[in-house]
Amino acid sequence: MCLIIAEAGENHLGDMGLAQRLIDTARDAGADYVKFQYYAAQDCSDDDPEKEWFGRVQLDRVKLERLMGHCRKRGIEFLCTAWDEDKARDLFDLGCRDLKLASFHIANHALLRLANARARRIFLSTGMSAVADIDAAVRLVDRAELYLLHCVSEYPLPEERVSLKTMDWLRRRYGCKVGYSDHTLGLLAPLAAVARGADVVEKHITMSKTAPGTDHILSADPAELHMLVAFARRLTSMLGEETKIMTEGERKNQLFLRQRFSHGRKAA
Repeated sequence: MCLIIAEAGENHLGDMGLAQRLIDTARDAGADYVKFQYYAAQDCSDDDPEKEWFGRVQLDRVKLERLMGHCRKRGIEFLCTAWDEDKARDLFDLGCRDLKLASFHIANHALLRLANARARRIFLSTGMSAVADIDAAVRLVDRAELYLLHCVSEYPLPEERVSLKTMDWLRRRYGCKVGYSDHTLGLLAPLAAVARGADVVEKHITMSKTAPGTDHILSADPAELHMLVAFARRLTSMLGEETKIMTEGERKNQLFLRQRFSHGRKAA
Protein backbone atom coordinates (compact mmCIF):
# COMPACT_ATOMS: atom_id res chain seq x y z
CA MET A 1 0.00 0.00 0.00
CA CYS A 2 1.15 3.53 -0.76
CA LEU A 3 0.96 5.79 2.30
CA ILE A 4 -0.65 9.18 1.74
CA ILE A 5 0.62 12.12 3.81
CA ALA A 6 -1.70 15.14 3.80
CA GLU A 7 0.62 18.07 4.53
CA ALA A 8 -1.29 20.74 6.46
CA GLY A 9 2.00 22.59 6.99
CA GLU A 10 1.25 26.24 7.69
CA ASN A 11 -2.04 26.25 5.77
CA HIS A 12 -3.92 26.42 9.07
CA LEU A 13 -2.86 30.10 9.20
CA GLY A 14 -2.33 29.86 12.96
CA ASP A 15 -6.04 29.13 13.51
CA MET A 16 -6.59 26.02 15.65
CA GLY A 17 -10.13 25.59 14.39
CA LEU A 18 -8.86 25.58 10.81
CA ALA A 19 -6.07 23.17 11.79
CA GLN A 20 -8.68 20.76 13.14
CA ARG A 21 -10.73 21.12 9.95
CA LEU A 22 -7.64 20.14 7.97
CA ILE A 23 -7.29 17.05 10.16
CA ASP A 24 -10.94 16.21 9.57
CA THR A 25 -10.49 16.71 5.83
CA ALA A 26 -7.47 14.40 5.71
CA ARG A 27 -9.29 11.74 7.74
CA ASP A 28 -12.48 11.96 5.69
CA ALA A 29 -10.49 11.61 2.46
CA GLY A 30 -8.78 8.47 3.75
CA ALA A 31 -5.21 9.79 4.08
CA ASP A 32 -2.87 7.84 6.34
CA TYR A 33 -1.18 10.84 7.97
CA VAL A 34 -1.87 14.52 8.45
CA LYS A 35 1.33 16.51 8.91
CA PHE A 36 2.17 19.81 10.59
CA GLN A 37 5.44 21.70 11.17
CA TYR A 38 7.10 22.59 14.46
CA TYR A 39 9.49 25.54 14.53
CA ALA A 40 10.19 28.79 16.36
CA ALA A 41 10.10 31.98 14.31
CA GLN A 42 12.56 33.58 16.73
CA ASP A 43 15.22 31.21 15.44
CA CYS A 44 15.00 32.72 11.96
CA SER A 45 17.46 35.45 11.08
CA ASP A 46 16.15 39.01 11.31
CA ASP A 47 16.54 39.50 7.55
CA ASP A 48 14.46 36.41 6.73
CA PRO A 49 11.53 37.77 4.67
CA GLU A 50 9.20 35.13 6.13
CA LYS A 51 10.10 35.61 9.80
CA GLU A 52 6.97 37.65 10.56
CA TRP A 53 4.79 35.12 8.73
CA PHE A 54 6.35 32.21 10.61
CA GLY A 55 5.57 34.02 13.86
CA ARG A 56 1.91 34.28 12.88
CA VAL A 57 1.46 30.63 11.94
CA GLN A 58 3.85 28.78 14.27
CA LEU A 59 2.53 26.05 16.56
CA ASP A 60 3.78 25.56 20.10
CA ARG A 61 3.92 22.36 22.13
CA VAL A 62 0.51 22.93 23.75
CA LYS A 63 -1.18 23.42 20.37
CA LEU A 64 0.54 20.40 18.89
CA GLU A 65 -0.63 18.27 21.81
CA ARG A 66 -4.19 19.41 21.14
CA LEU A 67 -3.86 18.56 17.47
CA MET A 68 -2.44 15.14 18.32
CA GLY A 69 -5.45 14.54 20.54
CA HIS A 70 -7.80 15.52 17.71
CA CYS A 71 -5.99 13.08 15.40
CA ARG A 72 -6.42 10.28 17.92
CA LYS A 73 -10.10 11.14 18.27
CA ARG A 74 -10.61 11.07 14.50
CA GLY A 75 -8.45 8.00 13.89
CA ILE A 76 -5.68 9.38 11.68
CA GLU A 77 -1.93 9.29 12.28
CA PHE A 78 -0.32 12.57 13.37
CA LEU A 79 2.98 13.52 11.74
CA CYS A 80 5.17 16.57 12.20
CA THR A 81 8.33 18.09 10.76
CA ALA A 82 10.73 18.98 13.57
CA TRP A 83 13.09 21.85 12.73
CA ASP A 84 15.72 21.01 15.35
CA GLU A 85 16.63 18.49 18.03
CA ASP A 86 14.69 20.24 20.82
CA LYS A 87 11.52 20.22 18.73
CA ALA A 88 12.05 16.54 17.90
CA ARG A 89 12.46 15.70 21.61
CA ASP A 90 9.23 17.56 22.38
CA LEU A 91 7.40 15.53 19.75
CA PHE A 92 8.77 12.22 20.99
CA ASP A 93 7.93 13.16 24.58
CA LEU A 94 4.36 13.88 23.45
CA GLY A 95 4.15 10.35 22.08
CA CYS A 96 4.97 10.78 18.40
CA ARG A 97 6.17 7.53 16.88
CA ASP A 98 7.10 8.82 13.44
CA LEU A 99 8.97 11.92 12.29
CA LYS A 100 9.30 13.90 9.07
CA LEU A 101 12.58 15.61 8.27
CA ALA A 102 12.55 18.30 5.60
CA SER A 103 15.05 18.48 2.76
CA PHE A 104 17.11 21.21 4.40
CA HIS A 105 17.65 18.97 7.46
CA ILE A 106 19.38 16.19 5.54
CA ALA A 107 22.79 17.49 6.66
CA ASN A 108 21.71 17.89 10.32
CA HIS A 109 23.34 14.70 11.54
CA ALA A 110 22.53 15.33 15.20
CA LEU A 111 18.83 15.50 14.34
CA LEU A 112 19.12 12.37 12.21
CA ARG A 113 20.83 10.45 15.02
CA LEU A 114 18.12 11.48 17.47
CA ALA A 115 15.38 10.48 15.04
CA ASN A 116 17.08 7.14 14.41
CA ALA A 117 17.26 6.47 18.15
CA ARG A 118 13.66 7.35 18.99
CA ALA A 119 11.45 7.15 15.90
CA ARG A 120 9.66 4.10 14.60
CA ARG A 121 9.62 5.55 11.09
CA ILE A 122 11.49 8.44 9.45
CA PHE A 123 10.29 10.23 6.32
CA LEU A 124 13.27 12.09 4.86
CA SER A 125 12.93 14.43 1.88
CA THR A 126 15.90 14.76 -0.48
CA GLY A 127 15.35 18.12 -2.21
CA MET A 128 18.37 20.41 -2.60
CA SER A 129 20.62 17.43 -1.77
CA ALA A 130 23.74 16.14 -3.43
CA VAL A 131 24.29 12.38 -3.62
CA ALA A 132 26.95 12.64 -0.91
CA ASP A 133 24.40 14.31 1.39
CA ILE A 134 21.95 11.44 0.96
CA ASP A 135 24.68 8.81 1.34
CA ALA A 136 25.77 10.29 4.66
CA ALA A 137 22.20 10.62 5.94
CA VAL A 138 21.25 7.04 5.07
CA ARG A 139 24.32 5.69 6.86
CA LEU A 140 23.01 7.25 10.08
CA VAL A 141 19.67 5.46 9.96
CA ASP A 142 20.08 1.82 10.96
CA ARG A 143 17.27 1.39 13.49
CA ALA A 144 14.22 3.33 12.34
CA GLU A 145 12.29 2.41 9.21
CA LEU A 146 13.45 4.85 6.54
CA TYR A 147 11.37 6.32 3.73
CA LEU A 148 13.37 8.46 1.29
CA LEU A 149 11.17 10.96 -0.50
CA HIS A 150 12.24 12.27 -3.88
CA CYS A 151 11.60 16.00 -3.80
CA VAL A 152 12.41 18.98 -6.00
CA SER A 153 12.42 22.12 -3.87
CA GLU A 154 10.69 24.57 -6.19
CA TYR A 155 7.31 26.13 -5.37
CA PRO A 156 5.38 25.47 -7.51
CA LEU A 157 7.38 22.89 -9.42
CA PRO A 158 6.98 22.79 -13.23
CA GLU A 159 5.95 19.35 -14.46
CA GLU A 160 8.98 18.99 -16.74
CA ARG A 161 11.28 19.05 -13.67
CA VAL A 162 9.46 16.42 -11.58
CA SER A 163 11.84 13.57 -12.57
CA LEU A 164 9.95 10.63 -11.08
CA LYS A 165 12.61 8.19 -12.32
CA THR A 166 14.75 9.47 -9.45
CA MET A 167 12.60 7.28 -7.19
CA ASP A 168 13.90 4.22 -9.03
CA TRP A 169 17.47 5.40 -8.53
CA LEU A 170 16.90 5.96 -4.80
CA ARG A 171 15.44 2.48 -4.40
CA ARG A 172 18.31 0.81 -6.25
CA ARG A 173 21.04 2.75 -4.46
CA TYR A 174 19.73 2.58 -0.90
CA GLY A 175 17.46 -0.45 -0.82
CA CYS A 176 14.87 1.30 1.34
CA LYS A 177 11.29 2.41 0.82
CA VAL A 178 10.95 5.46 -1.39
CA GLY A 179 8.32 8.01 -2.25
CA TYR A 180 7.58 11.44 -3.58
CA SER A 181 6.96 14.82 -1.94
CA ASP A 182 4.97 16.95 -4.35
CA HIS A 183 5.09 20.69 -5.06
CA THR A 184 3.37 20.73 -8.47
CA LEU A 185 -0.03 22.14 -9.32
CA GLY A 186 -2.75 19.51 -9.52
CA LEU A 187 -2.71 15.74 -8.98
CA LEU A 188 -0.97 14.33 -12.04
CA ALA A 189 2.54 14.11 -10.53
CA PRO A 190 1.61 12.43 -7.22
CA LEU A 191 -0.67 9.97 -9.02
CA ALA A 192 2.08 9.20 -11.52
CA ALA A 193 4.38 8.55 -8.55
CA VAL A 194 1.88 6.06 -7.15
CA ALA A 195 1.67 4.36 -10.54
CA ARG A 196 5.47 4.14 -10.58
CA GLY A 197 5.43 2.26 -7.28
CA ALA A 198 5.93 4.96 -4.63
CA ASP A 199 5.68 3.66 -1.08
CA VAL A 200 4.56 7.08 0.15
CA VAL A 201 3.27 10.28 -1.43
CA GLU A 202 3.07 13.65 0.31
CA LYS A 203 0.76 16.43 -0.90
CA HIS A 204 -0.05 19.79 0.68
CA ILE A 205 -3.70 20.33 1.57
CA THR A 206 -5.79 23.46 1.99
CA MET A 207 -9.37 24.50 2.58
CA SER A 208 -9.00 27.27 -0.01
CA LYS A 209 -6.42 27.81 -2.75
CA THR A 210 -6.89 31.59 -2.43
CA ALA A 211 -6.06 31.80 1.29
CA PRO A 212 -3.02 33.87 2.34
CA GLY A 213 0.33 32.13 2.25
CA THR A 214 2.57 30.61 -0.41
CA ASP A 215 1.54 26.95 -0.27
CA HIS A 216 -2.20 27.07 -0.97
CA ILE A 217 -1.89 27.32 -4.76
CA LEU A 218 0.04 24.04 -4.95
CA SER A 219 -2.16 22.28 -2.38
CA ALA A 220 -5.05 19.87 -2.84
CA ASP A 221 -8.42 21.18 -1.70
CA PRO A 222 -10.85 18.75 0.00
CA ALA A 223 -12.36 17.48 -3.25
CA GLU A 224 -8.92 16.97 -4.82
CA LEU A 225 -7.62 15.16 -1.73
CA HIS A 226 -10.55 12.73 -1.89
CA MET A 227 -9.72 12.15 -5.56
CA LEU A 228 -6.01 11.70 -4.87
CA VAL A 229 -6.56 9.09 -2.17
CA ALA A 230 -9.25 7.22 -4.11
CA PHE A 231 -7.20 7.06 -7.31
CA ALA A 232 -4.02 6.17 -5.39
CA ARG A 233 -5.77 3.18 -3.81
CA ARG A 234 -7.05 2.03 -7.20
CA LEU A 235 -3.65 2.48 -8.83
CA THR A 236 -1.95 0.51 -6.05
CA SER A 237 -4.34 -2.38 -6.61
CA MET A 238 -3.46 -2.31 -10.32
CA LEU A 239 0.29 -2.65 -9.75
CA GLY A 240 0.20 -6.28 -8.67
CA GLU A 241 3.42 -8.23 -8.20
CA GLU A 242 6.80 -8.08 -9.96
CA THR A 243 6.29 -11.42 -11.62
CA LYS A 244 4.16 -13.05 -14.32
CA ILE A 245 1.12 -14.90 -12.98
CA MET A 246 -1.88 -16.10 -14.96
CA THR A 247 -5.23 -15.27 -13.47
CA GLU A 248 -7.91 -17.94 -13.08
CA GLY A 249 -9.79 -16.28 -15.91
CA GLU A 250 -6.72 -16.54 -18.13
CA ARG A 251 -6.36 -20.25 -17.37
CA LYS A 252 -9.92 -20.89 -18.50
CA ASN A 253 -9.43 -18.80 -21.62
CA GLN A 254 -6.15 -20.56 -22.33
CA LEU A 255 -7.78 -23.97 -22.25
CA PHE A 256 -10.68 -22.85 -24.43
CA LEU A 257 -8.66 -20.91 -27.00
CA ARG A 258 -5.89 -23.48 -27.35
CA GLN A 259 -8.43 -26.23 -27.85
CA ARG A 260 -10.23 -24.16 -30.47
CA PHE A 261 -6.96 -23.39 -32.24
CA SER A 262 -5.99 -27.05 -32.15
CA HIS A 263 -9.32 -28.10 -33.70
CA GLY A 264 -8.92 -25.56 -36.43
CA ARG A 265 -5.49 -26.92 -37.38
CA LYS A 266 -6.77 -30.48 -37.57
CA ALA A 267 -9.64 -29.40 -39.78
CA ALA A 268 -7.19 -27.77 -42.18
